[in-house]
Amino acid sequence: MKTLWLGAAAAAALLSACPALAATTAPPAAPAPAGDLTKAPRMGAWGYDLSARDPAVTPGQDFFTYANGSYLKTLQIPADRTSYGSFVALNELSQSRLRAVVETASADKAATGPRAQVGGFYRSFMDQPKVDALGAKPLAADLARIKAAKTKADIARLMGATMAGFGGSIFGAGIGEDAKDPDHYAVLIGQAGLGLPDRDYYLEPSFAPQKQAYGAYVAKLLTLAHWPAPAANAKAIVALETEIAKVSWSRADQRDDNKMYNATPVSALPALAPGFEWQAFLAGAGLSKVDRVVVQEKSAFPQIAAIYAKTPIETLKAWEAFDLVDQAAPYLAKPFDEAHFEFRAKTLGGQQAQTPRWKRGVSLVDNQIGEALGKLYVDAYFPADSKAKMLVLVGDIRAAMRARIERLDWMSPATKAKAYEKLDNLRVKIGYPDTWRDYSALSLKDGDLYGNVQRASAFEWNREARRLGGPVDKAEWGLTPPTINAYYNPTGNEIVFPAAILQPPFFDPEGDMAVNYGGIGAVIGHELTHGFDDQGRRYDAKGKLTDWWTPEDAKRFEAEAAKLGKEYGAFEVLPGAHINGDLTMGENIADLGGLLLALDAYHASLHGAPAPIIDGLTGDQRVFLGWAQVWRGKTRDDALRQQLVSNPHSPNQARVDVPVRNIDAFYEAFGVKPGDKMYVAPADRVRIW
Repeated sequence: MKTLWLGAAAAAALLSACPALAATTAPPAAPAPAGDLTKAPRMGAWGYDLSARDPAVTPGQDFFTYANGSYLKTLQIPADRTSYGSFVALNELSQSRLRAVVETASADKAATGPRAQVGGFYRSFMDQPKVDALGAKPLAADLARIKAAKTKADIARLMGATMAGFGGSIFGAGIGEDAKDPDHYAVLIGQAGLGLPDRDYYLEPSFAPQKQAYGAYVAKLLTLAHWPAPAANAKAIVALETEIAKVSWSRADQRDDNKMYNATPVSALPALAPGFEWQAFLAGAGLSKVDRVVVQEKSAFPQIAAIYAKTPIETLKAWEAFDLVDQAAPYLAKPFDEAHFEFRAKTLGGQQAQTPRWKRGVSLVDNQIGEALGKLYVDAYFPADSKAKMLVLVGDIRAAMRARIERLDWMSPATKAKAYEKLDNLRVKIGYPDTWRDYSALSLKDGDLYGNVQRASAFEWNREARRLGGPVDKAEWGLTPPTINAYYNPTGNEIVFPAAILQPPFFDPEGDMAVNYGGIGAVIGHELTHGFDDQGRRYDAKGKLTDWWTPEDAKRFEAEAAKLGKEYGAFEVLPGAHINGDLTMGENIADLGGLLLALDAYHASLHGAPAPIIDGLTGDQRVFLGWAQVWRGKTRDDALRQQLVSNPHSPNQARVDVPVRNIDAFYEAFGVKPGDKMYVAPADRVRIW
């Protein structure tokens, strides 16, 4: 169940993971009553919360603080979270809605179909007395298989099997659209093997305390699992992972989709990376009939395989046992669950208290059988007219992008023609899938949480593996309807907006349209711009990874992108800690492009009429404030440090302040002048799309 890094070829989302945020200084103790779940709370009287502004700060000093400062002064991050902010009106509501759905389904033991599966899965998670009574027993059979391994081929086979269940591997496998043949699926194989969030945690002195705590955590889980010599094995495991970290690609390097695409015959893998039993690995993953794979971090493969070859088998077995327990810990008795929380959430993220069990149960059901839960959510809470309204907004943003391409003075007619073709072929998905996934073959049992999670993981892996050789399902979704997020899929050339994001603070059907354009309009523009960011631009109208740019146009694009990267690289998030402009490049380009498109679309929507003034604010000012409001919030320092090295998204303040300082209309809207901290001379402003 290791997550395989799919590079920029994976869907580029608005957020890597939607944090649970809030619009008040304290989280609700329990979901709102059922009668309060049908409508999202509004942001102020017309879509923007005027009380959030800090009048002591001018827009030219710090626009993020000007727009959100008063709100942030009183905002406290609750103990059970690593971040907090304006998403609560949506995220808390979404979780409360899901709780109402799953608890209703859970109480109905006569239910059938998706309702029975949703209710049964949730019941098994919420039956903590049963989970605690089982102790470490659910692990017994899987640990016995690891102990029984006699050869490194046995270990490689076990590693392959973890693709469909608990456990780890030094190489990860995934199944996705082939970037150079987007109508068919391919097996992708990439570097893996690290238990900490990023290679920097092993190699950078600033993360030494976390690395030391990790060793103690490894020893604790091995002790709980009754694995022999836990302290010595923990030391060997951390040493093994440190060696893997040294030869692993950085996340910034992984963003280069051309370098991450290396179609390779399976027969050539032993020569590429000798010392690892590839056939055993693929057989364990159920991929023994595959004759071609896409190798990702190619130069790291022989080095990781060499580390595997020289590592004693007893260390590999201990490592596999630890990964098994680490991944299973949230579904085991309290000692395992609490140890997992103390390290994974508290030490690494600064979270002070465990998330309530019902919320973790809701998330588990959404993650494992999300379309079954999503169907119940949509039936109960998604207004039918939201889809139609979104289609209008998407049309406005698409038209704005076409006009921007037409006005570009740095792009040649030949490249423009290809850009138009890609824009015209963009697919749009809104709300929920046309066809819901069928989970009827998945067996779920009361009182068997560990088994339910394991079987659900195997069900999903096997579903994906069966599709190899067949055509890509263009109707498939990568997010579930209750998810507060959105994404662009380059191989599908599509933008996708789940139902839950179509509410305040992103979109208020009763609110000011300028704020809506600054919210959901900029999100639409963000996802559309991903099709033309530093990696998305490498895919054509049909989703194929290919070069459709003239060399001169590509150089001009890269020069402007490099300027943007320097701006983000100069942004100090914490003392001495800066944004990695290369890692975050795609998201930064998308933020800038999205806000520009939203502004253009808002202007077009006025049809030549003057924008209304509301509470003394012009239309352009309200567009910018709508964007800033979406990102208001706080994040704990430890979580920020983790984000800076592992997340392709910039922290919230940078997502507001850096894009606006490159937009001419921002200077006109707020009277920003030379000498202001936010000021950038016109000649130095980044102009890409």
